[in-house]
Amino acid sequence: MDMEKTKKCYAVLQVEAFNSQKKRSGVLIGRNDDDTVHVHWKGAAEMILALCSSYYDASGVEKDLDDDERTKFEQIIQGMAASSLRCIAFAHKQVPEEEYQNLKEQKKLKEDNLTLLGLVGIKDPCRPGVKKAVEDCQYAGVNIKMITGDNVFTARAIATECGILKPGQDLSSGAVVEGEEFRNYTPHERMEKVEKIQVMARSSPFDKLLMVQCLKQKGHVVAVTGDGTNDAPALKEADIGLSMGIQGTEVAKESSDIVILDDNFASVATVLRWGRCVYTNIQKFIQFQLTVNVAALCINFVAAVSAGEVPLTAVQLLWVNLIMDTLGALALATERPTKELMEKPPVGRTEPLITNIMWRNLLAQALYQIAVLLTLQFSGESILGVTEKVNDTLIFNIFVFCQVFNEFNARKLEKKNVFEGIHKNKLFIGIIGVTILLQVVMVEFLKRFADTERLSWGQWGACIAVAAVSWPLAWVVKCLPVPQKPIFSYLKWRK
Repeated sequence: MDMEKTKKCYAVLQVEAFNSQKKRSGVLIGRNDDDTVHVHWKGAAEMILALCSSYYDASGVEKDLDDDERTKFEQIIQGMAASSLRCIAFAHKQVPEEEYQNLKEQKKLKEDNLTLLGLVGIKDPCRPGVKKAVEDCQYAGVNIKMITGDNVFTARAIATECGILKPGQDLSSGAVVEGEEFRNYTPHERMEKVEKIQVMARSSPFDKLLMVQCLKQKGHVVAVTGDGTNDAPALKEADIGLSMGIQGTEVAKESSDIVILDDNFASVATVLRWGRCVYTNIQKFIQFQLTVNVAALCINFVAAVSAGEVPLTAVQLLWVNLIMDTLGALALATERPTKELMEKPPVGRTEPLITNIMWRNLLAQALYQIAVLLTLQFSGESILGVTEKVNDTLIFNIFVFCQVFNEFNARKLEKKNVFEGIHKNKLFIGIIGVTILLQVVMVEFLKRFADTERLSWGQWGACIAVAAVSWPLAWVVKCLPVPQKPIFSYLKWRK
């Protein structure tokens, strides 16, 4: 068939673009050879079928579309949909001249008493990594919902193929609904059923936006993926909007927070893994830094109030903050994501950044450091038999080495084995080495600047031994259970 020759035989008179509500598009054309006018429609099979009153049989003979034949076509459409085929129907009608003039004035296309031309099933298979990505997200506690314009049977088949629905899951369970049904719920019904819904078929852009709003009202953190202009409202409303970089429209990209460059849903699992990694690394550094600050503040405050002098000078505190803020942050922030991150449930929007587990860890370490250093401050000279200057240097050195050892503890907030995977983070090991080297230089070679005294080998060993106690202490402390309810919630005033 010569398409160019065929196109020259017809003239396009009017076009009705695809409408997400009607689920169809049409065109009005005129034949140049006999001046007749024809309207052609294509779109969702069940919707086009509803507009038809006749059809062509296998021989090309036009026949009336009675109830029995209509039922047969509906069964064919449902069979295609159950095989995860997107079913499209084609229909046409010759428009009389006088009717054409009326339609021309109204700027509408004839859309009744059409003749069905045929049905086409289009296979849009899931990408190879989609099912695995869905499983990874579900394993991480993320509830995946599919919102599509396909009919309910196609949507159910695709969702089952992707792993969103379980095989044989009953439609009456409320997991699969149509957009119109969801739209017509009362606000109370919608809020009650929204969490159960896993697949929404024949949806409109408003339905997507409505679902996002309902889930946010329920307190969920919502992420939306989309590529079309129609997805823009939902992408904008969601806590995290993810648009497609290749097939996505500019409107969708501008409305989103993250652009997936390879258009691969598997990248969503990667985003989830790295997002949790960054969040956890921030928590690790906060725990580590609070331990340093709480210990330093308490030691200097108690010593200043009781004895009128502080064990840690301004230069020493600045030095501690310099190496712990910069090098410590760099060491803990470079931890790569691990499989255990995907085993944790998602963090709610109202959950505190500093958890009960972090308070338990940092208070135990801070109290140990305070106890040791205050003991040295008030009785160190008599216990160790050293001068005041050497005693102050020991306090400074033990304090720094406590932070070095505690940096290992901060790598794992809950797990007892803090050395797991440490060989994979060469930067962490390098930073620890640099920190120790700089501390040796500070104590041994910058006496006047740091106000320190040189230490003997035995004194260096004692500093390391006292600081190393933080490892078994952390192991014991992590055996202690903590309440699920945030600790500061108990301090709120009751209404």
